Amino acid sequence: MSRVSDLVDAYAADLKLSWNARLSGGERVRMLVYPPEMERTVRAALPKMELVTGQSGHGWSVIDVTDEFGTWVAGHRHAEAFFEEPSELTPAIAERFKVELVARLREQLAAAPENDVVAIVGIGSVFPFLSAAGVIKSIDEVVTGRLLVLFPGAHDPDNHSFRLLDARDGFDYRARVIDPQKEIA
Repeated sequence: MSRVSDLVDAYAADLKLSWNARLSGGERVRMLVYPPEMERTVRAALPKMELVTGQSGHGWSVIDVTDEFGTWVAGHRHAEAFFEEPSELTPAIAERFKVELVARLREQLAAAPENDVVAIVGIGSVFPFLSAAGVIKSIDEVVTGRLLVLFPGAHDPDNHSFRLLDARDGFDYRARVIDPQKEIA
């Protein structure tokens, strides 16, 4: 089997686990971790993930944040200055983007039925302007079904830390990792 098929199979196995209504939002988050170079092939597998989600009796929706930052910057009143001199894009300005992005994500997650999986695609596109961990931690409390984060990076099982695009020090997070190498318990 291919690595993507293994990821889809591991995701399908995770769907079979009990959906306990008493779990916190953070415990409802699933991280589908894969090497960054597999981004396009994993995205191409989204229809397969939607199919196995439906077969397990759950709804499916996708939130693609890939273009969010570019669209936001292009609409900013100082967009031309940012394009001419990227250093003008300060952390305070990036924080404004985070507030707007988190508000949109929270709204979409709150509208999702409790029995649905909401997949976030393109989280790598916020790097290096925002921390993926910061975005995920800011939205997890409104997750009522499952949040599946397609995570191009690495997971260190020894300290349960994640590294987005293998480019930063890891952040620890309580999400369940979907890993085809591990048996679902």
